[in-house]
Amino acid sequence: MHILTVGLHYRTAPVELREKFALSGADLPEALQDLKETPSVLECVILSTCNRTELYLVVDRKKMCGNYIRSFLERRFGVSREEFNPHLFILEEEAAVRHLFQVACGLDSMVIGETQILGQVKTAFQCAQAEKTTGTLFNRLFKQAVTLAKRARTETSIADNPVSVSYAAVELGRRFFGTFSGKRVLILGAGKMGELTAKHLQSGGAAELAVMNRTFEKAEELAARFGGHAVPMALLGEELAAADIVISSTGSNANVLSRADVEAILPGRSGRSLFLIDIAVPRDIDPAVAKLPGVRLYNVDDLESIIETNLEERRKAAELIEEMIGGECADFEHWLKTLGVGPVIHALQEKSGRIHEDTVDNLLQKLPHLSERDQTVIRRLTKSIVNQMLRDPIMRIKEMAGEESGPEAIRQFVKLFALEDMLHEREDGETREAGPSRFAAEADQAKAELAPLTEEAAAGSMVIA
Repeated sequence: MHILTVGLHYRTAPVELREKFALSGADLPEALQDLKETPSVLECVILSTCNRTELYLVVDRKKMCGNYIRSFLERRFGVSREEFNPHLFILEEEAAVRHLFQVACGLDSMVIGETQILGQVKTAFQCAQAEKTTGTLFNRLFKQAVTLAKRARTETSIADNPVSVSYAAVELGRRFFGTFSGKRVLILGAGKMGELTAKHLQSGGAAELAVMNRTFEKAEELAARFGGHAVPMALLGEELAAADIVISSTGSNANVLSRADVEAILPGRSGRSLFLIDIAVPRDIDPAVAKLPGVRLYNVDDLESIIETNLEERRKAAELIEEMIGGECADFEHWLKTLGVGPVIHALQEKSGRIHEDTVDNLLQKLPHLSERDQTVIRRLTKSIVNQMLRDPIMRIKEMAGEESGPEAIRQFVKLFALEDMLHEREDGETREAGPSRFAAEADQAKAELAPLTEEAAAGSMVIA
């Protein structure tokens, strides 16, 4: 079996092409079932966001799979392969695994370290599980990716430093005042930037939040979402006089606050500093306001230094996370290599158990005078001998299965203990598919022969005895 990632993202495809491949939550289940029925596909997860549509696949044939997947993309999204082929990327094996880890950790996002993508990865995986399009490999891999991303945010500062303009504006206010507690904040503009600013202010502890917008209904809607209150533009002077911090992000082509507007309210402020942040382009606040006493004015360019500094901090954290990802890739690869040894160990244990039972039964038939307790003691002690004899060989084959020569080691183990017949036998009325030729082949072929997982194993917690 092989792990692949196929798709388009913001680095490979323009937005006008990416939007043709967008999948809504309602469409995702049907798309997953369609993909799962594609020839060669054994497991699949689809991740669709505004910046990417990626298919994570476990397939049995890499060479034929490329054509099948392109046909799926044409059929599902109605886009010819001639149009999307130049923008399509395909990653195989370790590169595909590493890519998933990078995506989950926010290292492959437009804004490095952004947190939204982790939730999107989890949702994509949970939907695939619900549609039963994941199995042994992806149940393990995606759980590992989510766990890694959470650990990365806990153990590094990847998400600690703001890199958006709205966040940087709020961070600048926090640096100036130390805390937003007891501070009155006025937001000018109820658009997307105003919404993000309100969100960051609320997270930062701002309790007194006023929102102004030329369309009062929009101001009311935004204020209600974040526990603030809307104020009509006609009361701008009064609100400005009461505010400690003003963050402006309107779409106006002219100044919203002139020098005269600000100068008029200063006498009533009793010397309190006024902190103004203009994140609009074109600017909302007359630059001459900065010359007034007790007034601090910052614009987008002033925030760039904060953003760049924080981006640099995130890049440093990303380097640490890349090291973590390297370790996780190695762990997953080792797990893959040892996966094929499970049925062989099970066969050895089953064979030894049968030999033990037959031998003890034969012995006890020759000793009919033994009490039931004596028979139990004999069974227990002889079973202990068998288990102790098998312990070291089982430990050794587990270790050897994770090495480069793992497939050959498994082959020799099967031959040494004569397990061919055990691997051919029927279990529960069905033919066991894990024949000796599978274990003589490459390790990835052996992985396909696992018995169905229990619910606990399907959740990613399988332990091979």
